Amino acid sequence: MNRRTYVTVGAGQAAAVAARNLRRRGFDGRIVLIGDEPHAPYQRPPLSKEFLAGTDDEDSLWILPQKWLSDNDIEILTGATVTRVDAPSRTVELEGHFPIMADAVLFATGGRARTLPVPGPRPELVHYLRTLDDAKRLAPLLTPGCRLVLIGAGFIGLEIASTAAELGAEVTVLEAAHTPLERIIGRQMGELFTRMHNDRGVDIRVGTTVSGIATTGDGVVIDIEGAATSLEADAVVVGIGIVPNVAAAAASGLQIDDGIVVDAAGRTSIPNVYAAGDVARRYSARAGRHLRLEHFDNASRQGVAVANAMLGKDAVSDDPIWFWSDQCGRNTQFIGAANSDPIIRGDLDALDFTAFYLDGPVITGAFTVERGEDIGAVRELLGREVDSAALRDEDTDLWDLVYTDTETENEAQVLT
Repeated sequence: MNRRTYVTVGAGQAAAVAARNLRRRGFDGRIVLIGDEPHAPYQRPPLSKEFLAGTDDEDSLWILPQKWLSDNDIEILTGATVTRVDAPSRTVELEGHFPIMADAVLFATGGRARTLPVPGPRPELVHYLRTLDDAKRLAPLLTPGCRLVLIGAGFIGLEIASTAAELGAEVTVLEAAHTPLERIIGRQMGELFTRMHNDRGVDIRVGTTVSGIATTGDGVVIDIEGAATSLEADAVVVGIGIVPNVAAAAASGLQIDDGIVVDAAGRTSIPNVYAAGDVARRYSARAGRHLRLEHFDNASRQGVAVANAMLGKDAVSDDPIWFWSDQCGRNTQFIGAANSDPIIRGDLDALDFTAFYLDGPVITGAFTVERGEDIGAVRELLGREVDSAALRDEDTDLWDLVYTDTETENEAQVLT
């Protein structure tokens, strides 16, 4: 009997989690992870924080330890580029390598940093932070007195700003929107992030559109629309989002629409070909549409779900959006959707609170600072009607709102 072969195109978080779960669920065939980076699968979240700050080393990043790879017979092909997958035969074609015949293929190619044109003699002074090698190039520059400009005040940009300021750099953040992160967590919480960073010496300039960047012999010049003078920096980090890596998928005939279009379980338009992670535009029954989400937790959950689908065991992952970000010495977390002005539980000024978003009496989401423990309860409360006074009341245990008196009585009846 021929040994079945499963191949992942991409070797990041989603691919690693899928491989791990295929083995956990008893798949004993060949598993091959193919990545275009020269590294085995690693965690990206620490790149803008602990690794960039030098408090974590490279060994702490690996997702699949070498012993586990050996014990579980997982093959990783690094520094390799997949050009296409021949759909009828599911042959994975690679540059400079023999093709690999596969019984199932998972596209987990992630995305690449969106770039800006930068003329001038010193292109190495303009950075992006998407890969381990990006972080290695940036880290040595973050020294006391370094004039660092970040273009884009998304979560990654603000995390880099926080790390760089802690290391003594003089940090300026340029953001085109009127409030950082407003689209995700709302204006009030976005303004709070601005205050957090301002208190740490970071200069956040909102409503600022960059019209050009150029390097000189000893620095970088940033032109800003409407400004009489240019901004000068020793280094620049551009953080304006990512572009999904779909070239190989498109060449394979998969349906592409801002990512690889898949159903709720991660199946593409071609049988036995799947997609997961940042590159996948997955159907969400919760949202009623296809979504492409760019986050570590989403990649992990999709990796688990697609491993099940590859084994013929549907276990759809359609959990609410959840993510965290450590900045300015504070842990922040968000779940659900921010579609209203929030109500506050705790102390905004002390940066110790939970903000609840509601649609009428129904909870749609929450944002926390230093109160990550509230996220678990909110996860259970999403979509339910809750008295806003109880949410504000610090003496009310959120879990008491999850387990109502009626539910407790029903559970007691079941037990008896």
